[in-house]
Amino acid sequence: MTGHPQERVDDAVVVGGGAAGLCLAHWLTRTGTGVTLVEAPDGPLRPAERTWCYWEAGTGEFEEAVVASWRRLRVRGPDGAVVESDPAPLRYRMVRSGPFERLVHARLAAAPAARVVRATAHEVRDAPYGAEVRCTAADGRPLVLRGRHVFDSRPVRDTPPHRTLLLQHFRGWFVRTAVPRFDPGVADLMDFRVPQPGHGLAFGYVLPLAADRALVEYTEFSRAPLPTAAYEASLRQYTGDVLGLGRFTVESAEQGVIPMTDARFPRRAGRAVFRIGAAGGATRPATGYTFAAVQRQGRAVASALGRGRPDVPPPHGRRALAMDAVLLRALDTGRVDGPRFFTDLFRRVPMERLLRFLDGGSTPWEEFGIGLRTPVGPMLRTAAELPFLVRRATGRSEESL
Repeated sequence: MTGHPQERVDDAVVVGGGAAGLCLAHWLTRTGTGVTLVEAPDGPLRPAERTWCYWEAGTGEFEEAVVASWRRLRVRGPDGAVVESDPAPLRYRMVRSGPFERLVHARLAAAPAARVVRATAHEVRDAPYGAEVRCTAADGRPLVLRGRHVFDSRPVRDTPPHRTLLLQHFRGWFVRTAVPRFDPGVADLMDFRVPQPGHGLAFGYVLPLAADRALVEYTEFSRAPLPTAAYEASLRQYTGDVLGLGRFTVESAEQGVIPMTDARFPRRAGRAVFRIGAAGGATRPATGYTFAAVQRQGRAVASALGRGRPDVPPPHGRRALAMDAVLLRALDTGRVDGPRFFTDLFRRVPMERLLRFLDGGSTPWEEFGIGLRTPVGPMLRTAAELPFLVRRATGRSEESL
């Protein structure tokens, strides 16, 4: 339901209706927690429809919002060499933000202690009863939402101090071809048959939706995003010269930038104010994947709140973050060749094990084995350098010693 009474004090107020906010609101209702979800009203503050992907075994909590999934995954090297595998029991899944939002809203509407408020949040601060969110309602009136706890998923303005900061930036086309060109059973995670930038790496990404429909993206890991025209040129080259799609129409497009950094994101912003989602460090630094982590985070937060011990547990383990910091640094300094690194890793490590590692589900022994299948010398040199680098809030990576 919607509404904005001024005196209500909820168990929890969740700020932001993206993946993290929706996941947490859903899990809170599962524990019977009274929750208000604050979403931006229609207008420029509401983001365009987005695509989120993740891998999972079995049938997940949000399976009804999955618009496509793939059993087989493929990586192509710069020379066209193919690594293809079925990472059973895992399946790669695509969720679109529109269907996902409608699914969670329907579940919230069926929960007596939940409501959705359309308002623009301006300030979140502690209060005697917990915390409050100062907003402007959709009709322009000031609005104060009160909660014993507030979970804020709004993006942080500045990246916290870091040693390495790369950006994963991309533009994708949803295309429809004149004749069938895609295998709907196989998704291309990384296709390195594209011109590589002077710094970082680039790859194509193809998620078939039918024999004649797919999401085709051009992605770079580098220090700065590109003008839209540059992504368009790269997509034309990839769809024409590499994929050979022939005649096709672009039905819609999406574009984004995801920070990949070893920064430490604080998960607490006040006595009763917590940060969740990417703002709370849920994005996996080495891959940019976030959706699976916010699902885990939402479950963990709801469970902790249900026990009367509010907390936002770390979305990724220390070992995973340490290894990601080494990889990011090695890529940023050019000590490892990105396309070769990822192609060799998928070739040498069983895909199911590698995906579990990227999702934080591997054992120390498995991680040791994966480490031995990377360029050991450059990675060890990078690991030895990291402790001596200063974390800086400069918006760029620290210079090498």
